[in-house]
Amino acid sequence: MQSSVFLAVRHGGRMERGGRRRSEPEEADKGRMKRTIIKDWKTRLSYFLQNSSNSNKRKCKKAGKHCTYFRPSPEEARLWSEAFDELLANKYGLAAFRAFLKSEFCEENIEFWLACEDFKKTKSPQKLTSKAKKIYNDFIEKEAPKEINIDFQTKNMIAQNIQEATHTCFSAAQKRVYSLMENNSYPRFLESEFYQELCKKAPISRATQGT
Repeated sequence: MQSSVFLAVRHGGRMERGGRRRSEPEEADKGRMKRTIIKDWKTRLSYFLQNSSNSNKRKCKKAGKHCTYFRPSPEEARLWSEAFDELLANKYGLAAFRAFLKSEFCEENIEFWLACEDFKKTKSPQKLTSKAKKIYNDFIEKEAPKEINIDFQTKNMIAQNIQEATHTCFSAAQKRVYSLMENNSYPRFLESEFYQELCKKAPISRATQGT
């Protein structure tokens, strides 16, 4: 046993469980893969933040505000782990979660949830009807382009409800999708490389320490 550990140290590798030595090239590959994943995340995140900024541009102009989303502090990012609603209520957190769902090929869940949130704020009866039909066509009907995973009974109920659309048309489906995200995707997001990076404090430079 001692000789195997000596050889691992001598050749610059690490011992894994079962006695297999992890070589330096493997460590380097793992590091490159991690950097690639985080870079890909940042690209997706930038896209969602840009889209969010564009959609809110008119609101910001009316309020006389400039819409800019800054990277959260590690303390702020850690708050997202306390409750799913904390994550959804934060613009940067929501964009990060959307980027994560896109990487898992299930972004239709958050897109449906957001569409429902917008739908519930609609005041015009005409717009309510048109939005209800669009949500149904995009997410609910069989083989919809962004079809969500809900049971047949709920789909049938929605198909009937949108004939005379109300703000509660999609309530049951939205609760179902929220539960799926909270119990499945949300825990995985909290374990992701990108979220862990957000929670890390930036290293203090020597120049800063000397001041």
